Amino acid sequence: MTSTTTPRATGYRELRDGQPFVAFTRTFPAAIDDVWAAVTESDRLARWIGSWTGDPDEGHVMFRMLFEGDEHPAERMEIEECRAPEHLALRSISAGVDGEQVWEMRLDLAEADGVTTLVFAQSVPDPREAEGVGPGWDYYLDRMVAAETGGDPATIEFDDYYPALVEHYRGEFA
Repeated sequence: MTSTTTPRATGYRELRDGQPFVAFTRTFPAAIDDVWAAVTESDRLARWIGSWTGDPDEGHVMFRMLFEGDEHPAERMEIEECRAPEHLALRSISAGVDGEQVWEMRLDLAEADGVTTLVFAQSVPDPREAEGVGPGWDYYLDRMVAAETGGDPATIEFDDYYPALVEHYRGEFA
């Protein structure tokens, strides 16, 4: 399958509460409630990144990335804060090569004149992790844009993003 996009690095380093995050901005010609559904409803998420099971009212769900291979297990996503449809704060804790790996993610949405802006940010506790996290989120957020604007996410290939975008993120977090 051939990619229909020429990927570019869009993430930037940002401090949030003194912690380094990599942040990304995407805009959608859609109402905020529609974009909120694309980032919170399991069936909508499954079109571009993964799906979840469980009851969010319990404060967590089990999330499984669908495009990382069958060996990628579901991981627990703690819902730290949810103010629908404008803000969602998540934390995942998983086993990493060097022990427990904690990721914090923030999604902020705002609508103006029928256009919704999504700012997605993920913590980067170790600057070296930005080299994988950055290209990975450019890839997944471009898949989201395709899914939500009538494109085919399957035409977007990770190999076009990694390692091509690594230098940008290495520079952002140097």
